[in-house]
Amino acid sequence: MQFKEAVSKRILELCDKYHYSPNKLAEMSTIPPTTLRSMLANKVENPSSYNIYKICKLFKIEMKDFFDTDYFKINKIDDD
Repeated sequence: MQFKEAVSKRILELCDKYHYSPNKLAEMSTIPPTTLRSMLANKVENPSSYNIYKICKLFKIEMKDFFDTDYFKINKIDDD
């Protein structure tokens, strides 16, 4: 799995957990909807840490908790 795919999966997982649609997430986090859609479609090669911060802030979680999932284990991320 590529890093951008792991970010997308984690965002969708958190949306499901907190009962947010991607549109609501974009609105409430002030991430432009086009940017969030691109992130979720794996079109953003290097997702911005600031956008991840905004998501974490909205969900009231620490950034370390965002990345504390098997998606981000070193052996799970492809380098290509």
